[in-house]
Amino acid sequence: MKQNINKVKFDYYFKDTEYPFVGVDHTREIARAILLNDKNEVCLEYIFDDDMFGHRDYYETPGGGVKPGETHEEALIRECAEECGLVVKVERYIASVHDYYNLIKRENHNYFYLCRVVGTCEKHQEPDEIKRVKGIDFYPIDTAIEMYKNMQDELVGKIVKQRELPILQKVRDMIN
Repeated sequence: MKQNINKVKFDYYFKDTEYPFVGVDHTREIARAILLNDKNEVCLEYIFDDDMFGHRDYYETPGGGVKPGETHEEALIRECAEECGLVVKVERYIASVHDYYNLIKRENHNYFYLCRVVGTCEKHQEPDEIKRVKGIDFYPIDTAIEMYKNMQDELVGKIVKQRELPILQKVRDMIN
């Protein structure tokens, strides 16, 4: 199910209004999973930390950077295994989001895919993930959407919320 999205038109564009714009010095291609279990519940990581971005208290979908030579699908399979200890099957492309992290001068190209859990494996989280990710759980899609609506509406939490809430709403329409 490899998809060529090198020339994709982004579905959503968001600016970082939480931190001053000081330029962009790199771009990161990111694959993100809307990961469903057999009950159509969505996997979310609970992020709680204090770091250079300020206070973090929000939920986020699994995913991460695409390594050189890696497809988005390969990145998702690797990231879901490393972060969540879950083996996944990538079912379909959902949408793309173009946003920024001004604080670190980064332009983000996020690609969201619908994925299903097909098994478990051992987690291999990075030290910063171990510190930042306080929980990983599955929630009914309507509950997840409400959690996002009530999430932190400032700092990096606001950026994550504006990036992921429209995707969760789109997935709810897809699975209902």
